[in-house]
Amino acid sequence: MKMFRLRKASSPETDFTVNYCDTFFSKLKGLMFSKELHQSHGIILVENTQSRLNTSIHMMFMNYDITVLWLDKELVVVDKVLAKKWRPMYLPQEPAQYVVELHKDRFPEFEVGEQLILSKED
Repeated sequence: MKMFRLRKASSPETDFTVNYCDTFFSKLKGLMFSKELHQSHGIILVENTQSRLNTSIHMMFMNYDITVLWLDKELVVVDKVLAKKWRPMYLPQEPAQYVVELHKDRFPEFEVGEQLILSKED
């Protein structure tokens, strides 16, 4: 799996290692069935175009709650939610191209309208 670094443009010290999920099967699996998520890790689900429906998520078969950020094609946060385990669906308020899933405690660190930077991990 491809690994990337995700950080806030306004505070580069806030950065995460994310698994880059751009295939059907990697997006389908996501974090399902995993036991836990480390505070500094997450995943980014990548779509080809911006969409509300294609970037919707479910929380079925999840063992824990997560922070979910929806990003537009420019990597600007367009919506966020603290997603609860076993909920059937979460849909962003605005079209998004990327879905970032992080540890639940990271929720207050992000705001709608905030710019993020994604870079290949060395």
